[in-house]
Amino acid sequence: MEESRMRMLKEISFETTPLMFAAWPGMGNVGLICMDYIRRKLEAELFAEIDMSPFFTPDSIIVHNGLAQLPDIPSSLFHYRKNPDLIIFESNAQVGGRDGIAIIKIILDIARQFRVPRIFTAAAFAQPMSHADASQVLCACNNDNLLNVLKQHGVVPMPDGYIAGLNGLLLGVAASSSIDAACFLGTIPSYASNLSYPKASLEIVKTMAKLLNIEPDLAELEQGVAEIDRQLSAIEDRIREYFPSVTEKEPQAIDVEVNDEEVPKYIMDKIERLFDKVRRDRTKAQELKDELVRWNLYDLYEHRFLDLFRDHPENRSRDR
Repeated sequence: MEESRMRMLKEISFETTPLMFAAWPGMGNVGLICMDYIRRKLEAELFAEIDMSPFFTPDSIIVHNGLAQLPDIPSSLFHYRKNPDLIIFESNAQVGGRDGIAIIKIILDIARQFRVPRIFTAAAFAQPMSHADASQVLCACNNDNLLNVLKQHGVVPMPDGYIAGLNGLLLGVAASSSIDAACFLGTIPSYASNLSYPKASLEIVKTMAKLLNIEPDLAELEQGVAEIDRQLSAIEDRIREYFPSVTEKEPQAIDVEVNDEEVPKYIMDKIERLFDKVRRDRTKAQELKDELVRWNLYDLYEHRFLDLFRDHPENRSRDR
């Protein structure tokens, strides 16, 4: 283990070989919501952390009341719980390239130290669907035996594709170390990839609870699902409300043939593409704002729109 990058904060031991859960940020924040929820509900305790300073190069500063400071170094923490024996790893930052592989190897060192037989990560699987549709749990495994086990628990194999980021990459690196690993993927609407989507997290938590043979209190997570459903429902309803009037006045308003039920998803997908476009080029912000105003959605998206600029200190003097 790379001791210089690993800090053991507490000596621990297990009576059985613990499972390991791990997650990094990703679409819909699905993985981190899962792990954070399980950690809190099981009252898991901190026992180690990865020193992220060698992997973190700031590209901006934070200014508050005229005073500048460097942003906080991301955290990567290990928690543990006994009965059921479990290790939970959470990080609030994705790291790419060789540094990402180095972080995964540190995690696998911990897994080997405690003889972890299986590691589970979590992520989102975006697809055309409405927020009203149920989220399905898919899985990707690094070996056939584990895949068969999860299929017996009712988990559906993920269709051909790829999993971006460390939530997926860990599976491949773990295979080279002969450690079983799988990623649970909760389906989310494609337009919700940049929103927290706890509905998918809830279904993955239920699946993980079955593996651990526990029954965690799900009320808090279910409340989060209800809140995001209300938000997305309001957006979809408002689009439906404005769609007939827009199409009567502007026959070219929708440039592809879609039926009335598909319109909200089509428009929300378009808005998400514009958000991505503005993240890459802030000069396109007016195009996004015009689209939000056009559908009377600006008030519902205002915080996300302004956050595009708050995240970039060089633009703050113009925003305030």
